[in-house]
Amino acid sequence: MELKFKVSSRISKPVEDVFEAVADPKKLSGYFTTGGASARLETGTTVTWDFADFPGAFPVEVVEVEKNRRIVLKWEANEGNPAEQGPENLVPANYKTTVTMTFEPLEGDRTLVTIAEEGWRETKGGLEASYGNCQGWSQMLCAMKAYVEYGINLREGMYK
Repeated sequence: MELKFKVSSRISKPVEDVFEAVADPKKLSGYFTTGGASARLETGTTVTWDFADFPGAFPVEVVEVEKNRRIVLKWEANEGNPAEQGPENLVPANYKTTVTMTFEPLEGDRTLVTIAEEGWRETKGGLEASYGNCQGWSQMLCAMKAYVEYGINLREGMYK
């Protein structure tokens, strides 16, 4: 069984605004990378994302950016279940997963955002990690919707 998932959300803002909420490090840090994002997402760069709930910055390889349409990232896989073990106990897996974000304009200045992640090894730890990341990306979409539509940071105070 191939370990992969896809989550989506409709956001009531134009595609340009929604895309920038991910590509722009200041905006991304306003609702997702609560410890900060180091730079704009641009093809061929490596940025760091830091999360208050997962101490330490994560390197994120930016494979492809197609303005207002698509962002493809690679980052280090971990194996295990952070909900059971705590983030400090996740095991580095020495391989990377691929995250693909697509942005589709809809009628009425709305945007469909889809986030897919794939590439885990077919192990118990890979399965647990994929579920954890699916939960994380679902939370990211909810937080993005609240931030882009209403200026609210849902993650503020959520983990500490």
